[in-house]
Amino acid sequence: MTTHIRISAVSYTNTKPFIYGLQHDPIQNNINLSLDTPSDCAKKLIDNKADIGLIPVAAILDLPDWQLISEYCIGAVGAVNSVFIFSNCPIEEVNIIQLDPESRSSNNLAKVLLKNYWKVAPQQIINADDYANSTDVKTAFVQIGDRTFGKKNKYLFVYDLAEVWQQLTGLPFVFAAWVANKPINPEFMKSFNTALKAGLDSREELLQTLPEYPDFDLRDYLFNKLDFDLTEQKKEALHKFLNYIKEL
Repeated sequence: MTTHIRISAVSYTNTKPFIYGLQHDPIQNNINLSLDTPSDCAKKLIDNKADIGLIPVAAILDLPDWQLISEYCIGAVGAVNSVFIFSNCPIEEVNIIQLDPESRSSNNLAKVLLKNYWKVAPQQIINADDYANSTDVKTAFVQIGDRTFGKKNKYLFVYDLAEVWQQLTGLPFVFAAWVANKPINPEFMKSFNTALKAGLDSREELLQTLPEYPDFDLRDYLFNKLDFDLTEQKKEALHKFLNYIKEL
């Protein structure tokens, strides 16, 4: 088996089943695993500091050579409950949208939906100071991941981007996929998928190790909101999303 494949994965709760699988399988002896933000994960793959990355799908456009190497992904069929636009006014009235500095795919998803679903064009700001705490009523913000847990009841208008994507396209959504920037040994890929599946099958045990959130249902999130199988429909959605990004 190929030894010490460099793997970069996102460190959010939504990837914990995969990480659990990789860390509780013999494959751990053959990999160097690093946990990163989505943007750093993508950069490592682009800079060839990783061989495989669980990367935001928008970053695929920066890779000269790429291949999907897993049967699994971070996806959703409908609402995902961790990728939002939060706003204090209806989205149609927003003047400024502050993008999430940790995300690329979700920012692009927001841009795609603003243009093609809501058909509005607010000013977009990246790296806004204290971007998630704007007091301006007409300023909204994109936020993803664990930082959104329990925030749904704190804003007047909350838009789940995976849910809106489904309303636009009729398709599920893929936020992140396991992508390689070079050919990977087929035997390794087989072992890799086995470890990922073992992690998904261990979600009950994993839940016992995770912190509890008083206003967020982690069990529902890991078992129902997230959809981890990279189906043909999800692959179709992935390519459709990339085409939408190119048209922005």
